[in-house]
Formats: sequence, C-alpha cells, structure tokens
Amino acid sequence: MTTVHDPERKKALLLRLKRVEGQLRGIQRLIEADADCEQVAQQLAAARKALDKSFFMMVGCVMAQGDTPADDVAKLLARFA
Repeated sequence: MTTVHDPERKKALLLRLKRVEGQLRGIQRLIEADADCEQVAQQLAAARKALDKSFFMMVGCVMAQGDTPADDVAKLLARFA
C-alpha cells in the first residue's frame, strides 16, 4: 500500500483528525458531567461520521495519487469500510 504524499491533502487529513480528537474530548467531558445519554449518543454518532469521512478522504488520496492498483484500493475498502 502507499502513503499520502501530497502535503496539502496530508495537512487536510491531519486537521480533520484533530477536529475529531476535539469531538472525542468533548464527549468525554459530557460523560464526566453526567450529560443525558441521548446527547452523548448524538455526539458519538457525529464523531463516528467524522472518522468515516476521514477514512474516505484518505482512500480518495490513495486513488488520486494513482500509484495503487484499483484492485488493492477495492480490497482496502472491502476490508475496512
């Protein structure tokens, strides 16, 4: 498999993951503050979707770079998506 080579894409991916990290810290604070379970669940769902978007963004980078065969990208998606 390959790595993300494009510095702009790499920076965008890292920024997205830092936002997810912030979301997760916020969820921890909600739990510590005994927040309503529905509110925690809503934030967990949002963090999960943000992680999914990060994953697909990374796969898009791999595809755009063009140095990974399509079959390998398909295997990656089948394995982790």
